[in-house]
Amino acid sequence: MKKILSLIVVIILLPSFGKAQFNEDQVGAWYMYFFNTTIKESSFGVQGDIQYRNWDMGGDLEQLLIRGGLTYKPKNAAIKFTLGYGNITKGAFGESNTTTSESRIYQEALIPTKLSNRFNLTHRFRYEQRFNDGQDFRTRYRYNLFVNIPITKKALEAKAIYLALYNEIFINGQRDIGHGSRVEIFDINRFYSALGYMINPKAKVQLGMMRQSTNNWNKNQIQVSFHQKF
Repeated sequence: MKKILSLIVVIILLPSFGKAQFNEDQVGAWYMYFFNTTIKESSFGVQGDIQYRNWDMGGDLEQLLIRGGLTYKPKNAAIKFTLGYGNITKGAFGESNTTTSESRIYQEALIPTKLSNRFNLTHRFRYEQRFNDGQDFRTRYRYNLFVNIPITKKALEAKAIYLALYNEIFINGQRDIGHGSRVEIFDINRFYSALGYMINPKAKVQLGMMRQSTNNWNKNQIQVSFHQKF
């Protein structure tokens, strides 16, 4: 009888235990650095980013992402292609110091579109090949629409304050990820809004909020980012 009562208590409390593993109401924070450069006067260049992502405002590691790639921009064309690699260290929510790692190869196409001086759009298409600890090989498709709108000046120039928006959707290439585990085809949607400041034509900072949404949870993340061209 005691075993049956214990089992009933566990079943009743199980949803609460599961929810305690992840706090949707807790605001996280991502601190990010982006860079890109052109190799002399050629069509080739290098880009990359370092992102320190936290479940909270700092200290509870969600991800440490280090990524870089070789870019190619055809002459007389606005599109830019990238072949890159990323290494991601992922932390568990809460007090656990357990981490897992992911290696990721990606291909990307970046297509800027200028509707006017005040409306700057960029389309980004990205295809990823993912190697996660304890999972089968996976792929993922991503599409991001960026919108930058200057507020205090007529164009994105030095000392301009601007509104930065984007929405990115992630689609998994496979549902089976090994060991009997499955994921949904829809992975994540990220919506972001921020204020940015153009320090000069080659450097800018942004402070904003991103809303991450999946089929199972939603979470807000503060983002602080510095973007630099060499």
